[in-house]
Amino acid sequence: MYRLMQIQVWVSLLSLIGVVLGGGLSYLAQASAQRRSDRSDQRRRADERAEARRVERLELLRQFIRVAQQAERAAEDRDGTPTWKVSALNIVDELWVCERMIQVLFATPLHDLARAYVLALDHVLWQEQQGVSMWDHLQGPKVAFLAAAREELSS
Repeated sequence: MYRLMQIQVWVSLLSLIGVVLGGGLSYLAQASAQRRSDRSDQRRRADERAEARRVERLELLRQFIRVAQQAERAAEDRDGTPTWKVSALNIVDELWVCERMIQVLFATPLHDLARAYVLALDHVLWQEQQGVSMWDHLQGPKVAFLAAAREELSS
C-alpha cells in the first residue's frame, strides 16, 4: 500500500512538473513572439516616419525651386512699378520662408547652398547687373544647390 501511494505521489509530481514546464515554455514562446512583434512594429513606425519626412523634404524642395523660379521671372520682368515691387516682395518673403524651412529639415551644407542661392536671387531682384548677365550671376549658386539637393535626396 505504501508503495502504491508512493507511485501515486510520483505520478502527481511528474504531472505537476509537466504542467509547470508546459506553462513556462508557453510563456517563453509568447514573450518571444511579443518581443518580435514589438520590434517589427517599431521598425515599421520608424520606416513610416522616415518616408513621411522624405516626402516633406521633397515637397519643401519643390516649393523652394518653384518660388526661386518666380524670383528669376520677376527679376527678368523688372519694371520698377509699385505692383512689381509688391509682387517681388511677396516672392522674396516666400523664398526666405522656404530657406528657413530648409535650415530646419536639412543638414547645414544644403542650407548654406540654399542661402547662397537666395542671396543671389535677392541681389538680381533688387539691383541692376553691371557687366554680368542675371543668368551668369545665378548659375553658380543655382547649380550647386540643385546638385546638393539631388545628392541629399539620393542618400
